[in-house]
Amino acid sequence: MATTSQPLRGKTTCKKIFWAVFPHACFIVSLVIYAFLGALMFSHIESTRKVTVSEEYRTFLQKLMYLARKLPDNVTENEMFNHNISELFNTADPVWFINPKERWNFFGSLFFCCTVFTTVGYGNTYPVTRSGKYLCMLYALFGIPLMFLVLTDMGDILATVLSKSYNEFRKLQSKILASKLCSGSTCSKRNELKSRAQSKIVINEPLTIMEVLRSQSGVKPVKYRNVELFEMLIARESENTQPARNKSMERWSSCPELAREKTVSRVIENFDKIGKELEKLDVPIVLMVLVIFVYISCAAAILPNWEKNMDFQEAFYFCFITLTTIGFGDTKLEHPKFFLFFSLYIIIGMEIVFIAFKLGQDRLIVLYKKVISFCAEKNMPSKKIYPK
Repeated sequence: MATTSQPLRGKTTCKKIFWAVFPHACFIVSLVIYAFLGALMFSHIESTRKVTVSEEYRTFLQKLMYLARKLPDNVTENEMFNHNISELFNTADPVWFINPKERWNFFGSLFFCCTVFTTVGYGNTYPVTRSGKYLCMLYALFGIPLMFLVLTDMGDILATVLSKSYNEFRKLQSKILASKLCSGSTCSKRNELKSRAQSKIVINEPLTIMEVLRSQSGVKPVKYRNVELFEMLIARESENTQPARNKSMERWSSCPELAREKTVSRVIENFDKIGKELEKLDVPIVLMVLVIFVYISCAAAILPNWEKNMDFQEAFYFCFITLTTIGFGDTKLEHPKFFLFFSLYIIIGMEIVFIAFKLGQDRLIVLYKKVISFCAEKNMPSKKIYPK
């Protein structure tokens, strides 16, 4: 029996782990599939568009050739040339200098899809065709809620990890402080006093029905009705105290549909609990700022290895703008497909920033409540005490 029960226990634990991980994996897999489908769609639409030479592009080339022919040797007039050429390039459309097949390959389209549903939107890659613009709006309409759902779900996991680690750190810190404050002689005396006090304490537990019956074994036949009542109570108690697992196992063996309903209800409960742990999180905001600083610094140290035009400060700025979903687009990547391998880094980083914003929001609400209550108490009219 022991050999057969161990594999059954292993199977049940594996099933529990599977159904516990299933909602989280479902969100992540659906987001990955959504990104890949969007990359295939936009690469097919935007890379196959016809490049037509517009009238604005021709006038731009004519003005550029005119300025190039009148390039003077004088320094003062050369400054005027720089001013004119800068004004001319401000009127230029970046689409004129982009090859659609190079920009809208699979990795480029995947990078664009990630910037859409993460709401980063750098601005250097955008759809040009009308069908691409309409599909971009539709893609963002479903992709952004899915991304925020993933952020909330993964934020719960990070919130539990952060809260548990913070609480364990506080417990360890309190133990260290207690050991420092408490000397050896005083602690030993306190422990001896506690052990003596605990040895003197005698807990009289209430008797069970079986013990009462045993005590009633030598009672006269006149009072035997009480024993019958106790037997009825024992039968009722055995029905109530029977473990629920045996009942459920008997029902599952006779009707497997009940087991399915129970597993389905557990999965639905996991979906309903999304966002609950994030609401319970209470850690110092300084700790979250420190975590964000360390997290961005790690990526800023790695990013310049393949982006040669970036140093540590520029990479730190780029990662901060990305994780906060600001996305100015002033810093461009030469190899965006390498940065796609850090998609998990981006998602986790956005969750950390989201948690920090949530904590900051809670602190601001508490501050506003204190200010409003202080102003309300100050403006309240004082109670006048009239003489009797």
